[in-house]
Amino acid sequence: MTPTEQQGKLVIISGPSGAGKTTVVRALLKTCPLPLVLSVSATTRPPRIGEQDGVDYHFLTDQEFQQRREQGEFLECFEVFGRGCWYGTLRAEAASGLSSGKWVILEVDVDGALAVVEQYPAAITIFLEPGSPEELERRLRGRKSDSEEAIQRRLEVARREISFAEKYRYHVVNDQVDEAALKLCDILKNEEKNPHAR
Repeated sequence: MTPTEQQGKLVIISGPSGAGKTTVVRALLKTCPLPLVLSVSATTRPPRIGEQDGVDYHFLTDQEFQQRREQGEFLECFEVFGRGCWYGTLRAEAASGLSSGKWVILEVDVDGALAVVEQYPAAITIFLEPGSPEELERRLRGRKSDSEEAIQRRLEVARREISFAEKYRYHVVNDQVDEAALKLCDILKNEEKNPHAR
């Protein structure tokens, strides 16, 4: 399916690690009346406790991921944080939602977003921000799941990602999850009435 054949809408939500993207998107999916569906990303990283294949991610081996990458099955894919873990959006995952009239949400990093926009220039792009660098660091440390080295690396990546924020059509600060989800829903409702509103 080409971008001009799509019936639904593609929504790209990005933001630095620690901005709360996953939590806000979950709240958005529960509360927004639009026909939203989350595109499940693929990854080579091992599942965390409680994560389910096909629900949280499509968990692939390195070999499976690279084979599908070579076959052009990804809309976007990148190695993240330089640790050998790949993440990507399967083309079929997005296409099936769009062809059925859904608003397909891609929760991707800046590099992924830029790659997708090249193919879907009409995509609705939203950058989710944590409010301040200090708040971002507080949230990353609050996870208690990363080493100091990993936290510093994530902060460095976050600074780079924030520098690309102006490339996004909309910006939302996630001070409070429910409020941020409501702002996202309002943006999408406005896009439904007035496409490409700025």
